[in-house]
Amino acid sequence: MSLFGRLYRGETSYDFIGARRTFLVISSVLLLVSVLSLAFRGLNLSLDFRGGVAVETENPAGAGVGDVRDALAPLGLTDARIQLLADGQALRVQTEALEADRADAFVRAVAEVAGTEVTDTSVDEVGPTFGAQIAERAVLALVVFLGAVILFMSWRLEWKMALSGIAALFHDLIITFGVYSITGFEVTPATIIAVLTILGYSLYDTVVVFDKVQENTESADRAAFTDVVNRSMNQVLMRSVNTSLTSLLPVGSLLFVGSFLLGARTLLEFALALFVGIAAGTYSSIAVASPLLAVWKEREEEWTRVRKRLARASEDAVMSPRREQPTAGTARPRTVSGATPRPPKKRRR
Repeated sequence: MSLFGRLYRGETSYDFIGARRTFLVISSVLLLVSVLSLAFRGLNLSLDFRGGVAVETENPAGAGVGDVRDALAPLGLTDARIQLLADGQALRVQTEALEADRADAFVRAVAEVAGTEVTDTSVDEVGPTFGAQIAERAVLALVVFLGAVILFMSWRLEWKMALSGIAALFHDLIITFGVYSITGFEVTPATIIAVLTILGYSLYDTVVVFDKVQENTESADRAAFTDVVNRSMNQVLMRSVNTSLTSLLPVGSLLFVGSFLLGARTLLEFALALFVGIAAGTYSSIAVASPLLAVWKEREEEWTRVRKRLARASEDAVMSPRREQPTAGTARPRTVSGATPRPPKKRRR
């Protein structure tokens, strides 16, 4: 039978737990790069989180970044973020929260250098207090979600599975935000919604694997826990791959076709987090959550006894001498005793 046929039937026998060191190296590199980028580059938070004033307008004058920066220099806004949109046909300039007079002067300066009227500009203004409230609510939503996950998985499965799943979720979170930090893409409220969505997806994939592990554990007959986890992961591997592919294809279309080719910037904020999160969630459920659970459970007294009993049985099978079996045509040796053999009796006629 072909490899794909065995994958669909769950008949493969790949040693996922044996490859946990390779998975650990891959995850460690990804996490290290993400953490370093978050520490030194940080996140490009949108106006909704930081507060400030953003002006977006057409650019018939063809002003460049340097022209805009020179126009804002008399206002003391040298740290303004300037973006050229649609190949320089539009401008977006963002700065920190300003007083009303300075905000009006800022809008007029941008409109003048771009060659448009103030009434033709789009102005977004968010106070720092409102931005802090949005960030606080996003963190609160994440904490509530993680608490609900721990309670549900502890009730439905067990608490060690719950904590292993949470470790995989943090793995996905750090990598997703690390990609945003490295690429410099803006983190908006839509990004937070996408992050919560991918956490649910990652949790679903992890629960599928753990549910099969629990099912095989209840029916396990003299098998070590690592063997149970390996068998379970091989059985659900194709299901996880198929689910991931059917999710990544439409999300990839949103990201690469809608965002990059068609220039729909609003799709980029949502699609990038979904794409990275789904890919990381599929990987973590197989390469992070399950090996972590296997190593943790193997230290329990019950599974330690099972592992030792299997090791002793394996050693006995190797060390015990093979019994010689009589072959056809070979007479069995007669038993020799100390008694004198009797002469044969004569038959009477």
